[in-house]
Amino acid sequence: MLRKYLALSRSTHGVLDIAMPGFAALLWLGHFPSWPVLAVALLTAVAGYTALYALNDIIGVRVDREKFAGAGPNPGYSVEASDLRYPIAQGKLSLGRGIAWFVVWYAVAVAGAWWLNPWLLPVVLAAPVLETIYCLLFKLSWWRVLVSGCVKALGPVAAVLAVIPEPSPAWLALMVAWLIAWEIGGQNIPADWNDVEEDRRVGARTIPLVFGPRIAGRVVLVALCVTVLLSLALPVMSPLALGWPYRLASLVIGGYLLLVPAVALLRSHEGRRAARLFDRASLYPLAQLVLILVFVLIG
Repeated sequence: MLRKYLALSRSTHGVLDIAMPGFAALLWLGHFPSWPVLAVALLTAVAGYTALYALNDIIGVRVDREKFAGAGPNPGYSVEASDLRYPIAQGKLSLGRGIAWFVVWYAVAVAGAWWLNPWLLPVVLAAPVLETIYCLLFKLSWWRVLVSGCVKALGPVAAVLAVIPEPSPAWLALMVAWLIAWEIGGQNIPADWNDVEEDRRVGARTIPLVFGPRIAGRVVLVALCVTVLLSLALPVMSPLALGWPYRLASLVIGGYLLLVPAVALLRSHEGRRAARLFDRASLYPLAQLVLILVFVLIG
């Protein structure tokens, strides 16, 4: 039974995503926070991502049932390749139990946010609202990609607020722009590309469907080029001495995990290339976390 709940919350992908708030906190703080803060922040992040991924499937259950009527979900990408994907839509988990799972984890996230910094509450409260808007725009507008980017940026923003009471708004905006570009080019469009046939059957308005593979491929590459370029400016918000060694390492990470598979997708327009890009881009937060950890430890 637990596997069904973990599949509802896309636990593998969620664990990878949690690396991004960890990276953001260490980047801004320059050292590890106290153990109580670290423990509560980690629990809050796990709870938040677990709740939001579950909410995505709960809100989109009707559309998911339409998409996979007569056939199960396509094989997908390796980080979300379980046969239990979309367990509510597949009838393997009841909607009521899914809602209960979301409520419990969201309550934990709210409580943890309050303990860390009451100013985190607007961020935590905004997350399910934006996620709901994102799901409801599925058949209405491709502009939902911007909403998706904002949702993905909330976790790292919350992590910064947990350790830095009054962060610079300009630097925070720079980090958010970096995160939105990564989400659009490395996650959202590739995921929609991978599901393009199912989405076409239900009349979805995604970028690959509205504009076609050629334009979608260009948008992906431009977004990820912006991601890599903005990553070179991130050291400005850190008290650590992150010079060109850090920037060069970040450039290599971005080139390998983002730009190389993006160029391959642009050239081939193949769904499997989109899936490969999604997988590589999903490792980007973890790679950035490992990189900043190195500089924190030697600093």
